[in-house]
Order: sequence, then C-alpha cells, then structure tokens
Amino acid sequence: MFDSLAATHPLLPTIAGSLILILAALVADLITKRLLLVAVRAVASRTRSEWDDALVRYNAFGRLAQIVPAAIVHAGAGWVPGLSEVVIKVTHNVANAWMILMVTLTLAAVLKAGNWIYERRPASRNRPIKGFVQIVEIAIYAFGGVLVIGALLDRSPLVLLSGMGALSAVLMFVFKDTLLSLMASLQLSGQDMVRVGDWLEAPQFGADGDVTDVELFTVTVQNWDKTITKIPTSKLVYDSFRNWRGMSESGGRRIKRSIHIDLNSVRFLTDAEMQRFTQFALLKDYIQTKQAELKAYNDALPAPDEDDVNLRKLTNIGTFRAYIVNYLRHHPKIHQDMTLIVRQLQPGPDGLPIEIYCFSNDTAWSAYEDLQSDIFDHTCAIVPEFGLRLYQRPAGADLAGLRA
Repeated sequence: MFDSLAATHPLLPTIAGSLILILAALVADLITKRLLLVAVRAVASRTRSEWDDALVRYNAFGRLAQIVPAAIVHAGAGWVPGLSEVVIKVTHNVANAWMILMVTLTLAAVLKAGNWIYERRPASRNRPIKGFVQIVEIAIYAFGGVLVIGALLDRSPLVLLSGMGALSAVLMFVFKDTLLSLMASLQLSGQDMVRVGDWLEAPQFGADGDVTDVELFTVTVQNWDKTITKIPTSKLVYDSFRNWRGMSESGGRRIKRSIHIDLNSVRFLTDAEMQRFTQFALLKDYIQTKQAELKAYNDALPAPDEDDVNLRKLTNIGTFRAYIVNYLRHHPKIHQDMTLIVRQLQPGPDGLPIEIYCFSNDTAWSAYEDLQSDIFDHTCAIVPEFGLRLYQRPAGADLAGLRA
C-alpha cells in the first residue's frame, strides 16, 4: 500500500503512516477510557475494599490509562515510512516524557487515595498526615519534573540534578515561604498543635471556629458565622493562637460570671430570717452548722454579753453565697469534679461583685449558653429573698422617677 502511495507522491506514505499511528493511538485511548475504565469502576463499586474506590475517586486508573496511547506512538513511530531520525527521536522523547508525567500523576493520585482512606479512620483526627502526604507529593512532582525534562532533552537526569546545586541558593530564596510552610507543617503535625475539628481562635487572622482542613501551606477554619479563614501554617507557628481542644476533651466548660450587689443592702440576719432559711432545703444544714459554730465561738469570748458588736453573726450576703454553692452542687448539669467557687471580688463603685466560677458538664456551645443563662436567671431572681439588692447604675427611668 505504501509503495503505491509513494508512486503518487513521496510524502503520501509518511502522511498515511502518521495518520494510521495517530488513529491507532486514539482508538487505544477510546478503548481504555470507554471500556476498561468503565469496567474498573463497575468492579470497584461492587467490592468491599476501600482502595479501589479511593483510586477511582482520584482518577489513578484514568491517568495510568493515558500511558497506552503514548506507548503506541512510541512503538509505532519507527514503523512510519519516510520519517527522519530526528523526527523519530523527538517523537520518542515526547512519548517518554508523557508516560513519565502520567506515572508521576498516578503516584500522586495513589498518595491522595491513601490519605483519603486514612482520614476515614477515627485516629486521623488525632494524627492527620495530610501535610506529610503533600510533602511526599511535592518530592514526587519534583523528581518527575526532572525526569520529564531529561526525557525531552534526551539527557540523563543525573546531569540535570548536578546542575541544581548552583541554583539552590536562588531556589531557597524564591521558595522561602514554601520552605517555611513545610517546616511549620511538620511542627504542627509532630507536636499535635492543630487537628481537624479543633476550635481555633486567632483574632489577628479573624479566625474563630472549627478547623476543617490542615494542609501543607494553610489551615482552613470555618468561623461561627460560616465564613472561611485560611491561615498560613507558618503563621500559626510564629504567632499565638488559642486551641479549645483541651476544654472539649476535659468534658467541662468554664462558667465565670459576676453579679453586683448593692453594698447598702448587706447586713446581719435576724432570728426570724434564720428560722425562715431553715425551711430552705439547700440552706437547712448550712444554717444549723453555722449557728453551732458561731455559738461555740461567741461562748468562748471573755464577756460575750457586754455588747452585740463583739459577737459573730450570720450575714445575708454570706448566706446567699452558701445558697448558690449548694444550688450549684445539686445542679445536674454542673461538673462536680471540677472547681466550683462562689466568691466575693473587690468592692467598687459598682457594688460588691459576687462571682460564680464553675464548669458545665456539656461543652456544646448552645447547651453551655442555656445552662449559664438558667443559672443566672435563678441567681438574679433569688437575690431579694436574702434582703439583698442587685446594683445597676441609674438609667433614664430612674432619673425620671426622681423628677416626679
């Protein structure tokens, strides 16, 4: 056939052979994509193994299949009549470079598939490996790039690598941020500083929310308002941030809030009030214990009956604090194994601060806020029962009442 075409025109055999080679490569590409890959996906969907699903997900088989057309072009270039040695050599080099590129992309896809399988394991939340996978991926791309360039230039990769030494200083300057991110990623993963799912707070980056991804170059945070913040990994190593993981793992979330009592309402309890407070289930034991303690103290004084000023007495503010402590001790949503304090802070122009310091046993944000509000709803409402008043600065209604 080629001889008859050569009789018509000398270039016709070369053109016909080239077209046949290209057509064969296209047919091979069509067969691998339409038949083999479809069959592989069908088999993968029916097996119980995760690896075949992961490789299909990241198109590892599709990239590997693209080697077939390049291999046909490489093998058939020498059979095309009339092609010069230079053209055949260039064709071989390009086909080799293409096959190396596809192998490189396939290896990268296998790495991503492995990371995807690992992330489906519970242990991945404590020890993410995505940063390490990306480091290996960069190394594969770098090595593959050297091989591709070597194949195109028909030079040994060792020759190309030997010339990289002179460019190392320039490359380190150009890729300074990349190298910093690389080292930062190793520190974050090695020291377990950040995990996917952690509540991260970094005000300098506008980040306050859950970590959704930890990559080689960035850490992705979904803020509580559903916006997304990406923080360079190197910044997390050199700048401060707050990780709330310890709070989540402890099972308790701190409540630390104060109410202000009007100092003019603080006084001693009367006998009638003490008798009434013994009817409070949360105060009965406290009142009886304190009465016995104070009686023993007062009886030991040299002259206890000379003046009441010498005697120790129960106060409404102290009884109120005791009530709140017992209220929290019996609350089912307060963590009883963690610090629980109801204390007075330094009095000031805004009255006497009474601070509640305890921990909820539910760290979920909504449940925590509901509990905190419930506690202070009750605390503010019970204050008048002790003859106390909450303090607040005069507002417009107060001043209007004075004028009236």
